[in-house]
Order: sequence, then structure tokens, then C-alpha cells
Amino acid sequence: LIDEARDLITRMPSLAHVVVDEAQDLSPMECRALGRRCATGSATVLGDIAQGTTPWATASWRELLTNLGKEDARLRVLDTGYRVPRQILDFASQLLGHIAPGLAPARSVRQEAGSLVIIPAPGDSMAGALTAACADALKQPGSAAVIAADDQVADISAILLRAGLPHSVLDADAAAGQLTLVPVTIAKGLEFDQVIGVPADRAARRAAARATALSRVLLHSGVCRRREPPAPSRPRRAAGAEPSRAARMPIRPRAEPPAC
Repeated sequence: LIDEARDLITRMPSLAHVVVDEAQDLSPMECRALGRRCATGSATVLGDIAQGTTPWATASWRELLTNLGKEDARLRVLDTGYRVPRQILDFASQLLGHIAPGLAPARSVRQEAGSLVIIPAPGDSMAGALTAACADALKQPGSAAVIAADDQVADISAILLRAGLPHSVLDADAAAGQLTLVPVTIAKGLEFDQVIGVPADRAARRAAARATALSRVLLHSGVCRRREPPAPSRPRRAAGAEPSRAARMPIRPRAEPPAC
């Protein structure tokens, strides 16, 4: 509020251009703070609504643009991925119905047989399934990660220690070794050759967190599940659906030429 009042009284100098990543997790107040700093300048805002994990994550780009003070911005949708294999991205897209029905799925140009493995782990078999998956990952070249809900990290670390599997816990230990245990809230921006996902509850934000976890993988992913997965299906984009993946919004004054 003080920042807003200062801008009304003294007119805060505007930056020429602002670049914002992971914009889907910005609060309305954070959007206003950014908007004040590019009121007469331009901005490029990037994000993925399907990976919103904060309680105040935006439900639509128009809502975010209004809070940013750029209601007339142009929206460009980047719906093709080049990093995550198609098998993993298609599986993650099944979560869209739990995260925000109506969002459009992305597609990937990469295909890699065996890049996604679903590991049934009913009842009390989760620990055994997890340690077996981690042991197998450690036999493969490259980095590996177990991504889990924050409140599961301590228990999973204890399971791995009992199984004699060396690992480090991100944000708690110095990064060392091949296997890293990652709390899902800090997984964004990270990349691993192999990712093992551990199920949490089925709340919408946890579904968004699972989508985030799956998108961290470069080569292979294993997903431990307490129940059998539904038959694979690719969500179809409904008419008028809100674009979801990697939306890029270049925001420039109208007098400027379009961005390339």
C-alpha cells in the first residue's frame, strides 16, 4: 500500500522493459508492484497456468494482465515442447482436469520409448517400490531426483537411508552425489535426467505440483502410484479454452513495432 501511495504521489520512474518468469504464481499485489515499474515501458511475461502452486496463483492470463495494468497485451501461446518426452507430457496433461478444467494441453516433438514407467504401489508397498526405483536410477548415467510433497521429504529420506541409498536433500544438504530428494515447492526451474514422482493427496494444488514434478525430467520418469492409472488419453482443447502451457505475453506500447 505504501508503494502504491508513493507512485500516486511522486510517479515512480518506469523501466524500459521488464521480463517476468513463472508469472502464474504472482499475487495480485505483486502484479501491481511490477505494473507500476513498467507503466510506460514494455514487459514480457511468461508462465504456465497448469503449474500454479501458490494459493494465489492466477486462474487466467486476462486476470493477471488486468492486475498488471496491461489489459490490452497480446497473448502468444507456446504449446509445443522440445525438452520433455511426449509420453511424459501426455501423462501429465491428464492432470489438467483436476487443476483447471478447460485448459489446453501442450504437445512435445520428442518421443522416447520407455521414458515413462508407472509403478503400482498399493497398500504398504510404497517404500519397497520407491527404493527399487531409486536403486535402478542409480545404475543409469546422469542425474536423478525423487520429487515429493514437502511434508513427505523427511520420511522418504529415512526410507532411502534405511535402504542404504546415498542421496542429498535439496535446500537442506550441500548438493552431492547422483540422487537428490527435492521438495516439490522448490522443483521449478530444475532439470534432471531421471525423475521419480511420489504421490500425495489429490487436491488441486497437489495435482499442479505433480504436473510441475513431471516437467522436470529430461530423459526418463518413474511414477509410483497407489492405484492403477486411468487409460491414457490426450485431453482435447475445448472451444474458447484458456491457453495453458508456456504462455508468452509480450507487452509493448502500441507505438512500438511487434516483437519478432
